[in-house]
Amino acid sequence: MSLLTIFGAMENFGRSKLVMQTAMTVLGTIMMIVIANLDYKFFVDRFCIIMFVASAVLLLLTLILGISGENMDTANRSWLRLWPGGPMIQPSEFVKITFICTFAKHIETVRDRINRPLTLLAVLAHAGVIVGLILVSGDLGVSLVYIGIIAVMLFCSGLSLWYFLGFIGVAVLAAPFLWDFLAPYQQNRIIYGFNPELDPFGYGMQPLMSVEAISQGGFFGKVFREGFFCGGVYEDLAASHTDFIFATVCEKFGFLGGALVLIAIAVIVVRIVFIALDCSDSAGRLICCGIAAVFILQTLENIGMCMALIPVVGITLPFMSAGGSSILALYIIVGLVHSIRAKEKRLYFRGI
Repeated sequence: MSLLTIFGAMENFGRSKLVMQTAMTVLGTIMMIVIANLDYKFFVDRFCIIMFVASAVLLLLTLILGISGENMDTANRSWLRLWPGGPMIQPSEFVKITFICTFAKHIETVRDRINRPLTLLAVLAHAGVIVGLILVSGDLGVSLVYIGIIAVMLFCSGLSLWYFLGFIGVAVLAAPFLWDFLAPYQQNRIIYGFNPELDPFGYGMQPLMSVEAISQGGFFGKVFREGFFCGGVYEDLAASHTDFIFATVCEKFGFLGGALVLIAIAVIVVRIVFIALDCSDSAGRLICCGIAAVFILQTLENIGMCMALIPVVGITLPFMSAGGSSILALYIIVGLVHSIRAKEKRLYFRGI
């Protein structure tokens, strides 16, 4: 669906987007197969500390040398150019992989005392280093995904609900004070994100155009009425190939196309959850929970902003949005789930 959508809108997106998406899909599939045949536990157990340090160093390097993405009017420094004039990568997408693995291993080592305050504080310090570096870079959307991953993994590890209630209470009380630390563009995105009608020619323009594009698709989409290479509202919608790809899909393929995308993502999530439930290794189970959280949170955030229900935070729709870093990272984490399932099956056949 992603390749079909980008191909059908190639005159607007450019041939380079299709080439990149195709190349990353092929490379990602190869990497997924390779990782699926590796023993995830071998790497998680032996290289946990190295992965954590490397993640922190990479994010710190991005904070120092990073730049904003193409055509962005924000202060984000979440992209890293590999060499002068070369391609850019978004390190936070790949750090998700190492973070989920290291966080799962950390929780596994302290799972029997996870509800002790000092133990929980150490676990949160682990998470705080990574999330803090991403927050400082200005990437609020990705930070929210990380926070969601942390919450889901802690919940699945058996952390008491009283802690969650406490965290929510502290967040509510701290919100007025944290507001002053947000950049002006972030504050405006939040204010007009929930009420785009208040600024229809400014911050509210893109969400409103996204809703219009979705409504223009009808049930079957413009493809059935005007042909595969039909134009539409998406042509004037910024980031219609990345953050607002769902609006493009719905305009071209209608409610039916949008529903198929959501059903496909839901099937992936359900399958990951079942693999987690069948996993006998606590670290493997937590890794699956973290990966399921990635799909759920990114999908909810992306669809929410495309339908003007929440502020535009700049987050990709899994496997749909154009972007080398996002696509490649998703194939890698799916390969990781395959590896967890494969190891579980090998243990089963050995009678362990």
